[in-house]
Amino acid sequence: MPLINSVFKHREFSGDLTSLAEYERSGGYNGLKATLAMTPDDAQYAFHRSGLRGRGGAGFPMGRKASFLPKDTGRPTYIVCNADESEPGTFKDREIIEKNPFQLIEGISIAAHAVGCERAYIYIRGEYECQAKVLDGALMQARAAGRLGPDALGPGRAFDITLYRGAGAYICGEETALLESLEGKRGQPRLKPPFPAVAGLYGSPTLINNVETLSALPPIMHRGADWYAAMGNEKSPGTKVFSVSGHVMKPGNYEVVLGDTTLRELIFDMAGGLRDGREFKACWPGGSSVPVLGSASLDVALDYEALQAAGTFLGSGGCIVMDDSGCIVRASLRLAQFYRHESCGKCTPCREGTGWMAKILARMVEGEGRMEDLDLLESLFGRISGRTLCALADGAVMPVKSAIALFRDDFVRVIHEGSPRPAAMEATVA
Repeated sequence: MPLINSVFKHREFSGDLTSLAEYERSGGYNGLKATLAMTPDDAQYAFHRSGLRGRGGAGFPMGRKASFLPKDTGRPTYIVCNADESEPGTFKDREIIEKNPFQLIEGISIAAHAVGCERAYIYIRGEYECQAKVLDGALMQARAAGRLGPDALGPGRAFDITLYRGAGAYICGEETALLESLEGKRGQPRLKPPFPAVAGLYGSPTLINNVETLSALPPIMHRGADWYAAMGNEKSPGTKVFSVSGHVMKPGNYEVVLGDTTLRELIFDMAGGLRDGREFKACWPGGSSVPVLGSASLDVALDYEALQAAGTFLGSGGCIVMDDSGCIVRASLRLAQFYRHESCGKCTPCREGTGWMAKILARMVEGEGRMEDLDLLESLFGRISGRTLCALADGAVMPVKSAIALFRDDFVRVIHEGSPRPAAMEATVA
């Protein structure tokens, strides 16, 4: 299935899109031109009519989010682009920034006109040093060309973007922890309400969206909201970039029309399938923090509603694939250890619960597991999920809880035999 042109890929153009001149030659900034001809309210309505949903994980409608920002508060309005792409298995924003930074800058400018913003921030993951340099160079080109600065959105309408590098904390992908970090504080979630739309950065109205969401605005505004809404289905319109990794022959980013592609097509047709002689075992379709799926779900459509009906979430689109050479118990331990390490420690259920999850799973993998450990984990899940300020604890529980539900026999075998080696691998070795 071909990629959708003019959303993130300019198939008709092969130039260097890190050059402003080349980006404009390929049709760049036509979306902003169309937006500036509208009133801010009309621009927000176009966002809403397109059906664009946040591509960072939550899937909340972007236009509705923008409409929540209060007007005439006497405070400045800010836009914050969440480029803290730390979800394991997710690397789409990295490629957008690296290969097409001006589409993001244009998208932020479009959003700025719609909400009356003069200053935006891009909060980029600390490990993205190369991508930060690309963005910094693009911002300098945009300022030199007048695309940012005193008259960026029209005569006397100033707008500029500041690039801010994080320090490598997963928790800062959560929007309120990101704001705390951006303000120079320790990156920990805030109590909500108030929500960022009302009291965000420096206590001011703030629109927060991720890279993929904001980068979708230029083609939407150039080609029209109805063009974008016509792709996909009513509740999940448009396209989504899936980052496919793990046991596939062609890992990478693949843009699909939501609802028109199945998980099987993404893995086997687009990402090249599995290695010879291997069979599909499991997949985390939306990053590591979503419930895992087994082979019975391979024909589920890739959209928000279908994946939720299958017992998981679209999330960030980080599709991690495991074949039958992998061990679901060991993978669950690795994920539990990751979330234990990345817990900010502010909420006791998360701080203590993620540690106990990792200890119990480690005991299984080390050959000292007990059958009652499965019941103990189930008891822990209920004491962690839904009891914290942010969703990190839920993200730690869901992959492990779903793995036990779908692959309980694997956990029982590891407990009884004291070996995390998959049965398929034992047969190969024999």
